[in-house]
Amino acid sequence: MARRETQKTILPSHESSGKSLEEEFIDVLKLVSPGTSLRSALNGIIKGKLGALIVIDSPHLQTIIDGGFRINVRFTPQKLIELAKMDGAIILSRDLKKIAIANALLTPSSKIPTKETGTRHKAAERTARQALTLAIAISERRGEVTIYYKTLRYMLADSEELLRKANERMQILEKQRELFDKAIKELDYLELRNYPSLTKAIEALQRGKIVQKMASELKRYVVELGKEGVLIRTRLKEIMSGVEKEVDLIVKDYGNSDLSEVKGVLDLLDYEELLATENLLSALNYEKLVVTKQIPGWRILSRTCLTKEQIAKLIEKAGTLGRAIHSSRDFHEQVLGKEVAESFREEIENIKINSGWWV
Repeated sequence: MARRETQKTILPSHESSGKSLEEEFIDVLKLVSPGTSLRSALNGIIKGKLGALIVIDSPHLQTIIDGGFRINVRFTPQKLIELAKMDGAIILSRDLKKIAIANALLTPSSKIPTKETGTRHKAAERTARQALTLAIAISERRGEVTIYYKTLRYMLADSEELLRKANERMQILEKQRELFDKAIKELDYLELRNYPSLTKAIEALQRGKIVQKMASELKRYVVELGKEGVLIRTRLKEIMSGVEKEVDLIVKDYGNSDLSEVKGVLDLLDYEELLATENLLSALNYEKLVVTKQIPGWRILSRTCLTKEQIAKLIEKAGTLGRAIHSSRDFHEQVLGKEVAESFREEIENIKINSGWWV
């Protein structure tokens, strides 16, 4: 019994990590991705045209286990496949290193709601909800794998089909990144000319949040693909480079509320809601679309050699982005020092040229 209490678990826990349920589920998908021992066992069970109910042990599970054989043997895909020939549930240790119980009867509360019709799937969903753990149901007839984690339900897709969908979404994401970059360049042009635009900032913010939301959804595909998703994972990382920082700095320049507060509101918006300007205005704490006040310029200034402390000092002295980048050399040297000021002025000129400021 003492060994059970000290046994480590590889299942995520939002209580200890601060992760959301969705973030926990991403970690769960890693356990069943191609290349893992558990996924090999699931594939073997399907290939053998068997059904199965597999549950990860948890402190809340013991009260709903009735009967079965306590075998406590080292986990291997082959052993799990053989034990799936029995009718009952298979209980794996919390660290997935051992098969603890075979041929067990699970008796979760029948009061827990479920839309499942099959006995195995009903037991899996109710067990996952009641024991706050991971339960996997494999349909013998359809050869489908359904994952239940706490209150979440997810059906594993075939790797080839999943790869096809991931590539399709990647193409859409690449197009959205292009639109985001275009909006950012247009915002750069206006800000560098000392004409900050709330309208253009909202457009860039919309595109940026859409890119982030799509990437978050694509990340689930990448995780589920495991080793087969290496190329997509690499491309996704390239596409997302700098997006989060750019979005945060837009909020920092144009928002009338704390950054974390605005981000929290934006993260709750779905695709349709993100495209509604009034929702973005509300998130930034504006009542209506107004002529934009001068901005501090965190976004543009963050592209230079200046540290956060130096940017803050420059903003404090200059007051606005326009004054920060168009002031005299003497002003910059007084605030930043001669050496830093020289580098800063060169970088600002390069930023202007790259934005088409001279056109």
